[in-house]
Amino acid sequence: MKKILLLSDTHGHLDDAIRRHAAEADEVWHAGDWGGNMEVSDALVKIKPLRGVYGNIDCAELRHVHPEILRFEVEGLRVLMMHIGGYPGHFPQKVKSLIRAERPGLFICGHSHILRVMRDPDTGTLCMNPGAAGIHGFHKVRTMLRFRIEAGKILQPEVIELGLRASIDPQPEV
Repeated sequence: MKKILLLSDTHGHLDDAIRRHAAEADEVWHAGDWGGNMEVSDALVKIKPLRGVYGNIDCAELRHVHPEILRFEVEGLRVLMMHIGGYPGHFPQKVKSLIRAERPGLFICGHSHILRVMRDPDTGTLCMNPGAAGIHGFHKVRTMLRFRIEAGKILQPEVIELGLRASIDPQPEV
């Protein structure tokens, strides 16, 4: 059994609440748009094992450390992760082809800043977008997801709300 914290679109922001939730997980997964440098990635990897992909705003160093597309298996569950992925019924052709070819049990993306958890009716793949955990963007509420994986199944999925994006007092990032 693995406890996973899934986040995306931190855009250089990592506060105590995110750190606290990361410390409670077995692994932290990040679906891209870390920020302009390696600080969020470097900080998270010091807390727990980290997996992630780069996003469209990420620098060359992040792109060297984190791939565009990540494929892995955890506790018998095949996972496919990329930053820009869409959602069931609105997948770009590249994503649709990847999901059909690889048949992951879980597809993860970020980018939209819109939290979504839904099953693709065509493939049966569970699709997750954790929304945005950062303070930059058009989202109103900062969100992440947490869940357990056991014997190839996702158990106890839970939305974590980190408060209103606009209500955050400016503070040093990371």
